Amino acid sequence: MNPRRLSLEVFCLIPVLFLHHLVQAQITEDTYRRAEYFLTSNLEKEVYHLEVIPNWQSGSESFLHSAYTAEGRKFYLTKTRTLKTEEAFDPSELSQLIFEKTEEKLDPRDLPIQFNSTRNGHIIGFRWRNQDWTWNTKENSISSIPLNPRNGMESFSPDRKWKAFTRNYNLYVQNLQTGEEIQLSKSGKKDFEYASSYGWSDLMEGENGARPPRFTVNWSPDSKKIFTQIVDFRLAEKMYLLDFSKEEKFRPDLLSYYRGSPGDSTVVKYIPVLFDVESQTEQTLPQLTSPHFIGINLRWSPDSQSLTGFFLPRGFKEFHLIELNAQTGDIRNIYSESSLTHVNRDFQFRRLENGQFILNSEKSGWNQLYLFDWSSGKEIHPITNGEFVVNEITFWDEENGLLYFEASGREPGRNPYFNHLYRVNLDGTDLRLLTPENAHHEIYFSPDGKFAVDNFSSPNQPTKSVLIDISEGKQVHKISEADIINLTSRGYKFPVPFTAKAKDQKTEIHGLYFLPTTFDPKKKYPVIDYTYTGPHTSTVPKSFKSALFGHQQATSELGFVVVTVDGLGGFGRSKAFADVSYTNLGDGTTDHVLAITQLASKEKFLDLNRVGIFGHSAGGYDAGRAMLLHPDFYKVGVASAGDHDFRMEKAWWPEMYMGYPVGDYYHEQSNITNAKNLKGHLLLAHGGIDENVNPSATFKFAEELIKAGKDFDLFIWPSRNHSFGRPPGDYFTKKRWDYFIEHLMGEKPIRHYQLQLGQ
Repeated sequence: MNPRRLSLEVFCLIPVLFLHHLVQAQITEDTYRRAEYFLTSNLEKEVYHLEVIPNWQSGSESFLHSAYTAEGRKFYLTKTRTLKTEEAFDPSELSQLIFEKTEEKLDPRDLPIQFNSTRNGHIIGFRWRNQDWTWNTKENSISSIPLNPRNGMESFSPDRKWKAFTRNYNLYVQNLQTGEEIQLSKSGKKDFEYASSYGWSDLMEGENGARPPRFTVNWSPDSKKIFTQIVDFRLAEKMYLLDFSKEEKFRPDLLSYYRGSPGDSTVVKYIPVLFDVESQTEQTLPQLTSPHFIGINLRWSPDSQSLTGFFLPRGFKEFHLIELNAQTGDIRNIYSESSLTHVNRDFQFRRLENGQFILNSEKSGWNQLYLFDWSSGKEIHPITNGEFVVNEITFWDEENGLLYFEASGREPGRNPYFNHLYRVNLDGTDLRLLTPENAHHEIYFSPDGKFAVDNFSSPNQPTKSVLIDISEGKQVHKISEADIINLTSRGYKFPVPFTAKAKDQKTEIHGLYFLPTTFDPKKKYPVIDYTYTGPHTSTVPKSFKSALFGHQQATSELGFVVVTVDGLGGFGRSKAFADVSYTNLGDGTTDHVLAITQLASKEKFLDLNRVGIFGHSAGGYDAGRAMLLHPDFYKVGVASAGDHDFRMEKAWWPEMYMGYPVGDYYHEQSNITNAKNLKGHLLLAHGGIDENVNPSATFKFAEELIKAGKDFDLFIWPSRNHSFGRPPGDYFTKKRWDYFIEHLMGEKPIRHYQLQLGQ
């Protein structure tokens, strides 16, 4: 070929390639505006009548709720006798009255009040600025009553004759008639503290700083006894943080807090203790000593003779329903269960007046309800039975012997995670479905159990809110329906549900994918996997609200297809389904890879050469782990606030779901020990004062990546704790977006663009 001709062809090709790049460039300010519209802080006023959260009045005579409408936020009253929902008042009138009273102007389209009562047809109660207010609509006047802040460091007996408090780490009571103070405990001292507790975020300044004051006692109904605990810090070890956030300081503050990691013996412990106020005697119960991250919660019997509750030994492999004799201190074990993995600690328990009790159990392989005899602890019979999951005992109608409960997975052909309301006789007969719609139902019972509000929806079905007459078991009134005209006018597309085969090649798993409003099925789109691991939760949205108010749609608007998958090892299915992740949390994203691959075989607009992943907290571990376990599939990852090595995590979560005692699998599934496997682009992010997931694991992960010669990016937000990069949006939100724009999409982000939030 003629060299001159070749050079001319190359010369002509260069501008063509340049123009092609310009044509393909997608990231403009409009791109960010489309995305930020779907941030929760901007979106929550755009959907009208999204849901009804009832504030019940007089048992079940009526309820209050508020909702955003095209005219702004409005307040409603529904009367269950007349079955009518009407506006409770005119917000502009109340706004004017507040201005006349306080000279403060409030936007009548978005009054920042909590509407909480109506009385006598003309008295409206609301809360604003930490004060309770009443509006007399007949007199057209408002008045306020300042709230009396509760002193959390004291507790009054039910008969109001005694006041309990602590002094110098000991428990005291004061006779309110005589003023006499009685010291009930004598052994209290610093680090061995009576009637206290340990808050999850009890930060202390420096090594020996004081922790926030805590106080807890549980009076017997007859006011003669107190059940409480000793908090034992004597062997507990701390974690540390450096706080760089104070503008006036040029040296960071050292913060410390007690936090045990998996397998540690040096943890904060609770020692239960029982006091008799009249005899001034103390009974400690060392056999019920528990680490603070498990604790023990016992409730008094109505006759004050005993306390009842659940005791879980460390490791969560067994539980015991116990009864503590308040006179003798003797402990009766009523019922126990154990598991080779972990027991379900979400106890659905009801003690009945006829000497029986209801309790849930996974002993059949599915979470079901059983009836037991209180005196012997023996099972009488199952109340529910089948391959579905009971989620909650919603109401017990003692008079009619009817149990109302919520469950998922019972109705064939439906999403097994959809929640429904059922009714059943105590003997297990006549089980009835009360919410027949193929949707996810969120139920709010009236206190007297006569009515319930049902918000039902799905990710691709806007919310309908109805009133159910429980006695008849049917809908009697449509309260409202979500209006999404603002979304559809922008081209909003409902997320699309899909199923796939899990890694066991037989179990059906469920997912959801989100499309941008600019979606063109003829184009190829990079894919982003949004992840959060763990058997304590399921990540795929089930309701319309949860699908809309998450990370997915906003991220998708940038030009991605965002996928979320509930794989094996998660919550909401069978016991065997959840146990897949026991000692194996590190393999959670394998099901994601399989699901996305199967989805791409059907939907040709997915580009499997450009797949990314992000997650926060446990999802941050997931994202980092995915980049190391599947380095040829995931090209870009953003791992924020990740617990990258479970040996450095808070103890309870890994001990329950990863395994106890700590085994070699902790080491094998650590992101830190697998850092050498990184191939793609990885952004690690953490809050500098994150007391929930200490940033030390992110730093250690970064150090190992450096040792392995791996390129990565690191973002530290010095003043933030665990809460950043959430659906409402913040600085890190754009940081995460830009990382995917640059490294997964291959486009150039707009530097220094400021997200518009809460507009």
